[in-house]
Amino acid sequence: MEITIIHKSEQDVHFLVEGVDVSFANALRRTMLTRLPAMAIDEVLILENTSVMYDEMLAQRLGLIPLTTDLESYNLPQDCDCEGKGCSLCQCTLTLEVEAGDEEVVVYSRDLSSEDPKVNPATGEIPLVKLAPHQHVIIEAYARLGTGSENAKFQPVATVAYKYVPVVSVDKKKCDQCGACVEVCPKQILKLDGKTISTQNTLDCSLCEACMKECEPGAISIESKPDSFLFKVESTGALPPEAIVETAAEILKDRIGVALDFANSL
Repeated sequence: MEITIIHKSEQDVHFLVEGVDVSFANALRRTMLTRLPAMAIDEVLILENTSVMYDEMLAQRLGLIPLTTDLESYNLPQDCDCEGKGCSLCQCTLTLEVEAGDEEVVVYSRDLSSEDPKVNPATGEIPLVKLAPHQHVIIEAYARLGTGSENAKFQPVATVAYKYVPVVSVDKKKCDQCGACVEVCPKQILKLDGKTISTQNTLDCSLCEACMKECEPGAISIESKPDSFLFKVESTGALPPEAIVETAAEILKDRIGVALDFANSL
């Protein structure tokens, strides 16, 4: 198996995996979605709320805020010595106390104060509630680790998808270089150099086959490599994108090892 990084930033990573089949690619995708732990607010104690928003709606909004996650310092509740009752090794407390003066105030995620500087809202620009003059909220929230199989709010990925690696080829004998395929291609994969049609940035091809429909039969062919996949992973901000891929790969490796041990014992 070979892995090639195509693009990487603070929010997402695109990489090419070669030498695997579709079952492995889908297992890696599902691991990132459902088995990778991330922090999220799970319990909310509302001490005061004089806003027009119901307590339940405000608690749900707090639960959907992506929180930066420290996998080294916290345990999953079921793996903690406290058996999930809530301790400093499996739970983090965040507080919210805002009071409006003589004007309206919008409460944002940045107004949350965490007892652990490593666990904070991934972005401070998420609006939670608007307070009218002299309204206020006082809230104590408890965040813990969880997985996407339990609740979608624990998913550290906003998007994780893969596609086959496209192979676009032009038959110069059948192509009349009219340029129609260049105009209809939404990803600008094809280009006309003088009187020759050539390809560029083929990894961006969406496999729509619009160029094949526009040209003579057999002039352009689009196929895919059966053992190569292009992944696109976008983080919610809970974990860096490279950490998402690395940790998911380790989890998948451990699960495969357990499955093999079980099979060998039969």
